[in-house]
Amino acid sequence: MLTEAIKKELVSQAIEAQKSAYVPYSHYQVGAALLTSDGKIVQGSNIENAVYPLTLCAERVAVFKAVSEGERQFEAIAVVTRNGGTPCGSCRQVLREFAKDILVLIADEEGVLHQEVTLEQLLPYSFGPEDLAE
Repeated sequence: MLTEAIKKELVSQAIEAQKSAYVPYSHYQVGAALLTSDGKIVQGSNIENAVYPLTLCAERVAVFKAVSEGERQFEAIAVVTRNGGTPCGSCRQVLREFAKDILVLIADEEGVLHQEVTLEQLLPYSFGPEDLAE
């Protein structure tokens, strides 16, 4: 169970990450702060591209950054947008790959928490690595 202090820290770091977003097309900044099982926080921000499908969401940037640093187990992620928008389907699936039971905190850029949900609530009946096990 995460303490309120840790949740506040995650939202605060997601707000900080949001400031690094590269969004010349949508102007919709997203920040994420991912908590690893050993207590490390990894930030990510969305990065757009003129070829739109090559854009990366903040949540995936945080996960990929953490995985590239050797992390594989995650406890929680805070996602910050101007209006409390939720992670897209691709981000939900990437999170599912590593953290079926992750807690997702969804906040706005003022730090107001809009939702506190599990990935299972965001992605019910999901497909994961265990479905490919022999």
